Amino acid sequence: MDTIDTIRHDSPAFRAQVELLARRGFAGRMAVVLRSIVRQIDRMLERRRGRLALMEMTDDQLKDIGISRCDAHREGIRAFWE
Repeated sequence: MDTIDTIRHDSPAFRAQVELLARRGFAGRMAVVLRSIVRQIDRMLERRRGRLALMEMTDDQLKDIGISRCDAHREGIRAFWE
């Protein structure tokens, strides 16, 4: 199973830029709100990728981590926002 590289929106440079914008009134506040939304979406998608990875695991791999095939399937079909 390969790892997936994702773009993170919580890097120190990005945070510094958002803090600078926050001092600039409405546009800065909107940037903070947008950053929050992007981070939430990123967390939901990360959760979804993890659930799909569970469904791709072999029975031996699932046994190693103590999860049954039924549990992995049940977790894998959950909606990404849950």
